[in-house]
Amino acid sequence: MPIANIICMKWGDKYGPDYVNTLYSMVCRHMRRQFRFICLTDDSTGLSAGIESYPIPQLNIPDGPERGWDKLVTFTAPLYDLEGEALFLDLDIVIVDNIDCFFDHDAQFPIIKDWVKKDVTGNSSVYRFTLNQHEDILTNFRKNHHKIRKNVRNEQEYLSQYMASKAQLTYWPESWCKSFKYNCVQKGLSAWFTPPKKPAGAKIIVFHGKPNPPDAIIGRSGKWYRKVLPSTWVAENWQ
Repeated sequence: MPIANIICMKWGDKYGPDYVNTLYSMVCRHMRRQFRFICLTDDSTGLSAGIESYPIPQLNIPDGPERGWDKLVTFTAPLYDLEGEALFLDLDIVIVDNIDCFFDHDAQFPIIKDWVKKDVTGNSSVYRFTLNQHEDILTNFRKNHHKIRKNVRNEQEYLSQYMASKAQLTYWPESWCKSFKYNCVQKGLSAWFTPPKKPAGAKIIVFHGKPNPPDAIIGRSGKWYRKVLPSTWVAENWQ
């Protein structure tokens, strides 16, 4: 069986090495197959042994888009010495079940279907691709980035629309990747009395926006309009 590649990215000071180390620990607990864990980063200080770190490839845009489009460099070809299938994981996710299925899933370019948008937009917190086969995603962005950034808000909208235009975009099974704030936090007054639930069948819980996993553990929502009670199941898995 080919070695699986897990890729994450850390830049700036939004997330410390503890986020990378926790993600690595979760992957180690929830994968049976052999894998390489790669962190593309501008600072490898404090990363655990077993994590391979490499500099983030350059976007090479003359007047440079703001940070937030960096995930597109995962499609650099070649990407160091990596080969085969790669699963990209955001740092602010919580893995709650075995994730070998993300490599077994028969699909060309699977991504999370956005929980709110009705168009093709996917959430790029979790996507899988074949290394060295999608450099056109990056080439097209470099060539047309002014136009692209006027028409879409972020890299996941661009990525989704571009792959859909090639008829290669697919989505993970709906139950596998759940949003903490949309699928776990209780609605209305129930949120004041009932803690967030772990959805049945979920493999990965995505923390987009606020709260992040450490906040969810202690019951801090980060938004005045959203009540979040402490989540013991997040604490059990975020380690």
